[in-house]
Amino acid sequence: MAIDKIHDLQAFLAVAREQSFTKAAVKLGITPSALSHTIKTLEQRLGVRLLTRTTRNVAPTEAGERLMRSVGPHFDQIEIELTALGQLRDRPAGIVRITCTDDAIVTIFQPMLAGFLRQYPEVSVEIIVDYGFTNIVEQRIDAGVRLGESLSKDMIAVRIGPDWRFAVVGSPAYFELQSPPVTPQDLTNHVAVNIRLTTAGSIYAWEFEKDDRKLNVRVDGQLAFNNIMPVLQGAVDGIGLAYLPLALAAPYLKDGRLVEVLADWCPYFQGYHLFYPNKRQASPAFAALVEALRYRGV
Repeated sequence: MAIDKIHDLQAFLAVAREQSFTKAAVKLGITPSALSHTIKTLEQRLGVRLLTRTTRNVAPTEAGERLMRSVGPHFDQIEIELTALGQLRDRPAGIVRITCTDDAIVTIFQPMLAGFLRQYPEVSVEIIVDYGFTNIVEQRIDAGVRLGESLSKDMIAVRIGPDWRFAVVGSPAYFELQSPPVTPQDLTNHVAVNIRLTTAGSIYAWEFEKDDRKLNVRVDGQLAFNNIMPVLQGAVDGIGLAYLPLALAAPYLKDGRLVEVLADWCPYFQGYHLFYPNKRQASPAFAALVEALRYRGV
């Protein structure tokens, strides 16, 4: 059916239901004279009178009543379906892809994901563990997670965690064989479970700071990984010391499986931020995840 015929039928239904050209014209956003012309054109095309006009009101004729009964429900159903589609568009749904390090998964994502996914059953979250500076635009990833100091200026950044520091930790069994270090220089006598950075291709140097004095120390060891979780496990197993986020080690420190040393030498870093292109059109699913992750300082 041609669009103009659909518009004519919508105009008729509006007048018949409102029983007023003036009210129907306001509802349709046109002038009463234009609406009257549309109805006359429709009646001429059909060859029957659809409306009876008096000085006080407008009422459908027998043909008009029949047309209302036959086509009215169809237009009502179309309106219902269009409204439903609009609600579906506005309701969070779809896949959100995030790249981050595995410690961010444990400390930032895991505490909130169960509740978030229950609240938004039509949203799927895909998290890619990555220690490199992935180009999220080229890889078609919605957002990434980095420390605040590592963010690009052309990205929108939303803080999703507090400032935090690293911790040097070892197991009680390890410290039965080695005296705890008192200064970073003492680490030359210790063994480390290290992490090799994807971006630099080298073993990560442990960073220390105290009284405006900064040190980077490379601690030797027989074992290295390219992500942090096995480093943590290596320390728990007594293989060597590890340098990792305090929040990640906290449960193990609390139950005694790990012991922290050199705490007064470990500096704080800007908290994790979720970053994404400033020109992207955020989907309801992505916007919902951002709000769920947003750090509110509590």
